[in-house]
Amino acid sequence: MYRVWNFLTNYSLLLIIGASIALVWANIDATSYHHFVHFEILHDSWVGHAHYDANGAVEYRTLTLHYLVNDVLMAFFFAIAAKEVWEAVILKNGSLRGKKAATPLFATLGGMIGPIAVYLGLALLLGSETYDAVANGWAIPTATDIAFSYLVGRLVFGAGHPAVRFLLLLAIADDAAGLIILAIFYPSGELAPEWLLLSLFAAIAVFYFFNRLPRQLDRGKEMRPNSTWVRNKLSFWPYLIAACASWYGFQQAGIHPALGLLPIVPTIPHADRAFGIFAEAEQYLTDLLNHIEHILKHPVEVVLFFFGLLNAGVEFSSIGSPTWLVLAGLLIGKPVGILLFGWFAARPLGLGLPEGMRIIDLVVIGCVAAIGFTVSLFIAAVAFDSAVMLGDVPVQDAAKMGALFSFFAAVISLIAGKLTKVQKQHG
Repeated sequence: MYRVWNFLTNYSLLLIIGASIALVWANIDATSYHHFVHFEILHDSWVGHAHYDANGAVEYRTLTLHYLVNDVLMAFFFAIAAKEVWEAVILKNGSLRGKKAATPLFATLGGMIGPIAVYLGLALLLGSETYDAVANGWAIPTATDIAFSYLVGRLVFGAGHPAVRFLLLLAIADDAAGLIILAIFYPSGELAPEWLLLSLFAAIAVFYFFNRLPRQLDRGKEMRPNSTWVRNKLSFWPYLIAACASWYGFQQAGIHPALGLLPIVPTIPHADRAFGIFAEAEQYLTDLLNHIEHILKHPVEVVLFFFGLLNAGVEFSSIGSPTWLVLAGLLIGKPVGILLFGWFAARPLGLGLPEGMRIIDLVVIGCVAAIGFTVSLFIAAVAFDSAVMLGDVPVQDAAKMGALFSFFAAVISLIAGKLTKVQKQHG
């Protein structure tokens, strides 16, 4: 349990503190809060919010504090998420490989389709004006906050229950799907896909010259002199340079630049196995990929604090129908979707559930996975322009409030665990 609390403290505690300060600040003095959020660091910069001329071409960019955190520094957070997904998929003992991952993957699909159906379906019932205003936020309730959901899952089921492992597989797959959704459906500007060639070139070049080539030169050499020299003398610097180039390629391509480091993550030398995101032994891996993750740990803590501070400042007067649509998608769509798709995979398809896990446990897992928070908040920030209104309510702020309120899913999960008579298994 210490490892889980340690991870939660590292990656979520400062985020919560930042979000709490933002909520208080925005409701005491909204004007000064928004001036802080949109503070202009550089007026005419090569990075930042794009300003277009009459012909639709980028005329200049302004680097604001909000852009610096959400689009530049959050790239390191998504790189850490991508690292976990990459290891789960590529390594022989990866948690998302083989038959053991089949039912959780089906459940993940249900945990995305269910929230989308509830969100858009209820929006349609509220009328065309509401639907048109909120439709672009369909992905907000698909997210699962991996740290909090895993912690709540252990509180509900106990550390040794197979449902906890099932939940972790689902959360990792959900993260992977979320990254894909952000890249495809939420571009940051006019698309210019030719710039992705810069990201591709950076990834191929750094992989070949600083990973594959040294290993080829070391064939038959027990001491691996070339690989050792690259690791000891160059360390992570070639990958950081490639990451900067890839990030710039994403920005220029119009794809959200916070995802710009994703092509570089698979190029970094990694261990032949992963113990898992919450495994105690994970901290003892010394490959470059895990070494970089350790280096990023504390900086990312600070980044998440500022992410919460710059994105969670919502006035309570902004609560409106988008808030309830996001919550309904999470609190209704997630459990129903995970139950239906998980049951279909386990029973009609015959893929089964882990030994000791019941079908009814899927409902509880769905309630736990309804904690959206971090990624839901991020998607809400990119899905809506801050100027879009639904009546007197800013749609973006109202949707963010729904993401923040998803914390109530933790209480619902504990109640659902009691009602379904979950037998805790400690281990």
